Amino acid sequence: MRTKKGTVTSSKMDKTVVVTVHTYKTHPKYKKRYRISKKFFAHDEKNTHKVGDEITIYETKPLSKHKRWSVELPTKAAATEPETTTK
Repeated sequence: MRTKKGTVTSSKMDKTVVVTVHTYKTHPKYKKRYRISKKFFAHDEKNTHKVGDEITIYETKPLSKHKRWSVELPTKAAATEPETTTK
């Protein structure tokens, strides 16, 4: 079973989150490393994950036209900033 770690970038759909996964590749000639970003649609049964959460997703059978991944475990919740009031 393949797994990937990423960050939730959208949770506006019902029972679906968009997860962005960053990987590094090396250029074959110049040997410089560069970052690749890819978005995955993942199934979130209870709609518990919010934007900014670090989660792990795993591959499943096709659930819809775009969804082939499901949310496994939350790695780290998004940091919430305290509200400040101005007077």
